[in-house]
Formats: sequence, structure tokens, C-alpha cells
Amino acid sequence: MSSIPQSKDALEHAIRDAHAKLMSDYRSVPEHMTQERSLEGNVKGSKISVCDTVAYLIGWGQLVLKWHTLTSKGLHVDFPDTGFKWSQLGLLAQQFQREYSDWQYVDLLDELDETTAHILMLITSLSNDELYGEPWYEKYTLGRMIQFNTSSPMKNVRTKVRRFKKGKGLR
Repeated sequence: MSSIPQSKDALEHAIRDAHAKLMSDYRSVPEHMTQERSLEGNVKGSKISVCDTVAYLIGWGQLVLKWHTLTSKGLHVDFPDTGFKWSQLGLLAQQFQREYSDWQYVDLLDELDETTAHILMLITSLSNDELYGEPWYEKYTLGRMIQFNTSSPMKNVRTKVRRFKKGKGLR
């Protein structure tokens, strides 16, 4: 399913599918290889580790949850996050990587599982209309914002992880 989700069910499916495939790849990378900085980073010319890619996904997932929590309370949200502009997403990615830099790989994977589960619970708690009925941030619906920051980066990260695995002769 490569098309952009347009409904609650399609969004849930896209996230579950991307997450399951990615976790399968993550679990096949030996822990002793997960800190090696050989993957293309989010800042031009930078190199990141497999652990950094997990931190990146956790960071975005946690931001999605934070955005929803704040907006549902009628509070202001600094998009994408306090201290960052949309033109500084590479710097934000590096912030996520620093935030989780001393976590063990297994703990990062558990946190990604938990964050994804919370996002899926959030989606379940909302109606299709709440997710896709009207713009939520600028021209984007809440469903689209969730997809931009969950299943979409999961697919991109999976490409990097699979390239890393292939380079290491891992299946």
C-alpha cells in the first residue's frame, strides 16, 4: 500500500505495516553493530548509527503525541518543536539522537514499540472526521500530520537500515 492514507483505517494499517517491517529489520541487526556511524544522516554530510535512526523515530512519535496533547487542551504548539523551525529538521533529528544517545539498543526498540502503540491508541480514540475531516495544522489534517511523522519516516529509515544490513551481509 504505497498510496497516502486518506482514512483512519488506512492510517492504522500504514503505521502497523511500516512498524512491523521495520522492527523485523531492526531485530536482525546484531547489537554490536548498532552504534556504528555509517548510515546517511539527516544533516548533509553527517553519519548516524542504527540506534540514531530509532531515536529519530521515537522523537517524531513523541512530538506527534505532544502536539495532540497540547492542542486538545487548547494550548499553543511550537511546530515542529520549541526552538526549531521547519527549516531546521536536521538539527531537530540531531537533538533526538542526543536525547537517546546513552540508551541501550533493546531499550530504544522497546520505546519505539511503546511510542507507536500510543500513537495507534490515539488514532483509535479519534473519529475518521477528526483525523481527516478538516485541516489541523495549516492545510494538513491531523491524519496527514501523523502519517508524515510515523509511517512515512519509518519507510525511509527502513531503506537506510536495509542498505546497512546488505552492506554488512546481514539477512
